[in-house]
Amino acid sequence: MARRKEKVCLCISLPLICIIVIIIICVAHFNEECAEGLYKKAAVAADSETCSKIGRDILQSGGSAVDGAIATLLCTSIINPQSMGIGGGSIFTIREQSGKVRIINARETVPKAFKTDLLATCPTTIHPVEGAHWIGVPGEIRGYERAHKLYGRLPWASLFQPAIKMAREGVPIPYVLSRFLTLLLKENADSPLRELFQNEQGELLTEGDIVRFEKLADTLEIIAEHGADAFYTGDIAKQLVSDIQTAGGTISLEDLSSFKASESDAWEVNLEEYDMYFPPPPAGGATLSFILNTMLGFNPSPSSLKGDEKILTFQRYVETCKFANGLKKFMKDPNFASQTEAVEIIQKHFADKVRAKISPDRTYDASYYNVTPYLDSHGTTHVSVLAEDGMAVSVTSTINHIFGSRIFSSKTGILLNNELVDFCGKTDQIHAGEQPPSSMSPVILYSRSQKHIVVIGASGGSMITTGVALTLMNFLWFGKTLQDSIDAPVVYVDSKNVLSFEPLFDKIVLESLNKIGHKVKIPQMFYNVVNAISKENNCVAAISDSRKKGKAAGY
Repeated sequence: MARRKEKVCLCISLPLICIIVIIIICVAHFNEECAEGLYKKAAVAADSETCSKIGRDILQSGGSAVDGAIATLLCTSIINPQSMGIGGGSIFTIREQSGKVRIINARETVPKAFKTDLLATCPTTIHPVEGAHWIGVPGEIRGYERAHKLYGRLPWASLFQPAIKMAREGVPIPYVLSRFLTLLLKENADSPLRELFQNEQGELLTEGDIVRFEKLADTLEIIAEHGADAFYTGDIAKQLVSDIQTAGGTISLEDLSSFKASESDAWEVNLEEYDMYFPPPPAGGATLSFILNTMLGFNPSPSSLKGDEKILTFQRYVETCKFANGLKKFMKDPNFASQTEAVEIIQKHFADKVRAKISPDRTYDASYYNVTPYLDSHGTTHVSVLAEDGMAVSVTSTINHIFGSRIFSSKTGILLNNELVDFCGKTDQIHAGEQPPSSMSPVILYSRSQKHIVVIGASGGSMITTGVALTLMNFLWFGKTLQDSIDAPVVYVDSKNVLSFEPLFDKIVLESLNKIGHKVKIPQMFYNVVNAISKENNCVAAISDSRKKGKAAGY
């Protein structure tokens, strides 16, 4: 009888011991210390530390990843108004807790009464393209509205409060904005945009000077209180249309009231252990996936950046980018163009076919890559967010060129986009309601085997695909840390197939590619700016690109 009791006790104690061991392992696992600079729970990577912190605070107060992204973007419209704002548009890539990835597309559209000869007036060289006839119908606020309705947790109005406070009280001109203010010297002294950024003596503000956006603060307060309809159908809409039409634009109240943000499933490609999710055209994710698919077939590894292999790797990369330039014409609004070519571009067999055309030691003229001339662009902002619950947001927002169309609505405080320029060189015909093609590539990657998520995107207009592609190659294949992957100097292949090297790029590679026959230049300013988050082994790395003086925040 005593022996039987011992057996019972042993049977009871064994499961109990197993449970205790599991609990100890779990506690140790979740209490795992993260290295300095990493976060345990959540993070935001934006163009400025101020805005990253605002997004982080929203997450800490119970907000969703979408709440954090919206508050961060609104902040960015005050800190970097030359890049984005509510007079522009955005594209969200959102990964739900379940792992499903959805797209919310609020990119601007062609107004109903657009200028019929608009494409005939397209510029042929890179320079700021001004004028009200280039303004697309702004979608930014409708995008926020839809994303918040689906995924928001905090009240809509609360997301606007930090930006309203900043706009009302004023913010010091940051370094990046100060560099671009000199572009406004060409504006008339009494132009609304120049008046916004000059002092009482008529002198342009400089770094550290306080700039206030009081009219914009009023507008944001109304939208916060009354919702997105206040922008699209209320007094704000009437004032905005009045200012646009006075400047020579054609956007009407009907254009604003009929704007809708669209929703869709993300497109997906497999990159070995990772599935990459991205927005369909007119966004640029298909072009990015083509570049990565093509490079993956060369079996990249850390040794790809050593010795002569490094020269070969970048020869293959720039040749791939030349083919990618020839594919940009297929990034068209699915409501107005067939998606057959775009769907083909992301297939493995298409990458295989192109890879076979890449020479290890020579380059070709534009006809070999089927490239037609188009206009390069720069601008934009990107925000990456990862919340405690696993929801992730990768969102890119823009008013297109620096300061957009240069049309500033003095009645509303809104700086308007020049998005219709993105049609130049990429189509012969545009339609009312059509979204322009874009390089924007807000992507999310996930590896089930490694339980590793990467939330990434970039700003820099045409340089977006370069920034994201090289960062991902460095991080996933070449063995670099996320910080080093973003910091690494890049080479950008422009619309004329000229190689633009960042100043600190490897000189041996540069000279070798030049000898092969590539046209080479070293521009003074580089606009590719990557903001990314990576979570692996319960630790979160968040990096904002130092090229725009950004800094991430998390907890």
